[in-house]
This record gives sequence, structure tokens and C-alpha cells, in this order.
Amino acid sequence: MNIYVNEINGIPDAIVSMFMSKRSWTREKELEIRDVCSRMLDRQGKIKDCVENEDAQKYQSWLNSLIKWGWRHVTMLRFIDISVTVEGLHRAGQDDWDSHAARFNNRIIRSSTRLADFGYEMSQWYEDKIISTDQALQLLGMDAPEALEKDGQRFVKTVNGYIREDLQDSQDVKRGLYMLSIPSNFIFKINLTEWAHVYKERNAKGTANPEVKQCCESIADQIEQFQPQFNRELFEKIKN
Repeated sequence: MNIYVNEINGIPDAIVSMFMSKRSWTREKELEIRDVCSRMLDRQGKIKDCVENEDAQKYQSWLNSLIKWGWRHVTMLRFIDISVTVEGLHRAGQDDWDSHAARFNNRIIRSSTRLADFGYEMSQWYEDKIISTDQALQLLGMDAPEALEKDGQRFVKTVNGYIREDLQDSQDVKRGLYMLSIPSNFIFKINLTEWAHVYKERNAKGTANPEVKQCCESIADQIEQFQPQFNRELFEKIKN
């Protein structure tokens, strides 16, 4: 499984929202915030290696205030979006992640078992833990029949079982035999406030599936690499 935090955006908007809330906003202040953030952050939302000290001080001051107030006034942190791509989480874990689709504002697209074919693939987490019946027969040097009959109907061998011959090319029928250990890829977006909830539910200290926990913790690590103050302490603190 590979996890990629692609970008974090919306930080300038979140900072501006803080000034709106205090009614100290001016258009000049907003433009200053956006200019400073453009010099401080790269296109992915990471802090640049080389920045001017004056910009760094302003940015840090604004971010400190945003975090100070944002964990309670969570609408401010909803302006900050995190984009993540996940490669190879097992399908059952994908289903667990999908349970948070409302938190993603439904911004999640995954590999479809209807539009794509899967073979004897397994996510890395399952590879040394389970053996499918087909694989077991291969290891034992035993051949399963290529076809069989039931109730006058002919069924042909395919991945993990048999399909009625006239339906062997139907994607809707094929996926009925796919195991929940197949690897699934997906991309999603989530704002910082909602991410805090997902983190609390799926982190290493909880009861989620081990591979789902690994996914969650890897995302948390990478978010902190982008913005060191967006860390586990903050995630636990955000009221959501």
C-alpha cells in the first residue's frame, strides 16, 4: 500500500476568514495575506525551503492564531482542503474508508469492481496471511475442472469460482466472486476539520482494521510534513 498526500490548499482563505470573524478584515490585509502565503508555500501547500524572515514571521503569527481559534471555531478550518491518493488498500478497508464519505463531502472515487477486472491480487497486508482456494489447489498440484454442470446449466471456471457460461463476460457477475482482500485505489479530498474526525476514528489507537490504521497514520505523518502545526495534537483537539 502506498499513500500520497498530494496537496493542502485553502490556508490563505482560512487565515482571511479569521480576520472576517473579528471584523478586522480589509481588502489590503487580504491581499497581503495572499501575497505572503504565495511566497511561503509551494504549489502543493508545503512550506518552501528558502523564505524571507519577515514573511515567515507574519505567516507563523497568522497560523498560530488560526490554530488557537480554529480548533473551537471549526468553520475556519473547513477552508483548508487536503488531497490524498491511496494505492492498494484492500477492498474491505476501502469500504471502511467509504463510511466517511459524508466527511469528504462525497469527494471520493475508487477503483470500480464493475468497470475493471481483478485477478488473484491481494493487498500487501494480506499477501502472507491468506491463501485463496484456487491458489491452494495450485500449490497442491491439483486441477479444478474447467467447467461443471448444475441444474442443467453449464458453469465455467474463473477467478475464485465458477460463472454461468452465458454470463462469463458480465462485469456485474464477475465481481460477485471477488474477495475483499483485492487491492483498491482511490482519491479523496477532505477539509481539516473533517479530517480530525476521521483521524480520531481510524488512528493506531482505535479498533479499525490494521491496514486502515496504517493508511490513517501515514496520512497524518505526511500532513505534518507539509505543515508541522497540522499534527496529531491538533487533530485530537479539533471539536468534531
